[in-house]
Amino acid sequence: MNDTIAALATAYGTGSISIIRVSGSRALELGLKLSKKSELSPRYAYFVKLFNDENALIDEAIMLYFKAPFSFTGEDVVEFQIHGGFSVSEILLEELQKNGIRLAKAGEFSKRACLNGKMSALKALNIQDLIKAKSAMAAKIIARNMQGTLADLIEKIRLDLVKSLAFVETSIDYADDDLPSDLMAQIRTMCEENARILEEIYTLSQSKKALLEGFKIAIVGKPNVGKSSLLNALLAYERAIVSPLAGTTRDFIEESFKIGTHLVKIMDTAGIRKSEETIEKIGIELSKKSLDEADIILALFDSSRKFDEEDKEILSLLKASEKKVFYLLNKCDLKKEFESPSEIHFLKISAKEDISPLKKALETYLNSLDSEGFLVSSLDFIHSCKKASEAIKRAKTLLDESILELFAFEFNVAIEELAKFTKDFKREEILDEMFSNFCLGK
Repeated sequence: MNDTIAALATAYGTGSISIIRVSGSRALELGLKLSKKSELSPRYAYFVKLFNDENALIDEAIMLYFKAPFSFTGEDVVEFQIHGGFSVSEILLEELQKNGIRLAKAGEFSKRACLNGKMSALKALNIQDLIKAKSAMAAKIIARNMQGTLADLIEKIRLDLVKSLAFVETSIDYADDDLPSDLMAQIRTMCEENARILEEIYTLSQSKKALLEGFKIAIVGKPNVGKSSLLNALLAYERAIVSPLAGTTRDFIEESFKIGTHLVKIMDTAGIRKSEETIEKIGIELSKKSLDEADIILALFDSSRKFDEEDKEILSLLKASEKKVFYLLNKCDLKKEFESPSEIHFLKISAKEDISPLKKALETYLNSLDSEGFLVSSLDFIHSCKKASEAIKRAKTLLDESILELFAFEFNVAIEELAKFTKDFKREEILDEMFSNFCLGK
């Protein structure tokens, strides 16, 4: 934390502008040196020329100075807005390093912001999720989190646990003191409510993480039902080879495209059938594996061919899956020979002429996945929510059995899990609660 760091804040590569940020005690010193200015007023934009140690021009730039603690990191920060591309940003970063500035590690600016009290660790995770969001819906949910509602909720639960732990530890250490008659009932209710909230955050984040990371869609079916044609139609260009020969697709193909505001990754797989050909067998196994990896499955059947044992095998595979499945009857522009099972609703399309019914159905489904709950992609956070929830449930059982020492142990487990993302748990908090709520010096 004592050294000064620098990093490129914009995407590396071709662009009109690159932004380099410097944070630390020497940020202002380097800003003045490179720009040859005598002073910088905080929060003013300056048009400057930047020079290296040999007095050669590096670039013309907009430079801003943010004086501590009124910056993202809470430290002195200088921002250089220079011309884009690879070369200028590399030259400026090299010049900063020559002057003793260290290149920042991944996430180090946010880490310093957390350590300096500018944001919670949870808000830092929200910012990272917002950057990685793959849909407008995901961005909306994350923005809602960033208003502080999620951080406030987790901090409230943590404080509830600290206060309850103070009451219980007081009853252990000062058994002769009078405690409110309904105190234990209140703690039980608090345990049930907070365990439920934490479990909901965990389950919702797990079940709908594709909203943040992007949905995976797998196209499955037997050979020659039109899987590659459907892929090409969805991508609107010829990505996969289309051939009347069965088994043309041996490996699965992955491509990304947008449906409405949602970014999805679609996988075209090898046709599922019995085969003795070695390479094709490998492709078929990969196709079956894609059923587990996908969030949505497009099950494709050929309207111009009779329903057969291969179709039946694919249906049995899909019945065992818990994923969202769209059953598609392709080649509906040809004479129909397929007799579909009565219990399955098929969406009729023609991959060569019109797939608009599928696009509309997919967009409607994806839009329906909006949630008023909290979504976070960080595995560390959602697993901490799960661990805390389980610890609170165990604590409630121990409280019902009046095993208060073990109850206190489980509450400490839950508090420490949540404190990773709000504030450190200090023993003094328990003492503060004890002294503020009880008169112990009778």
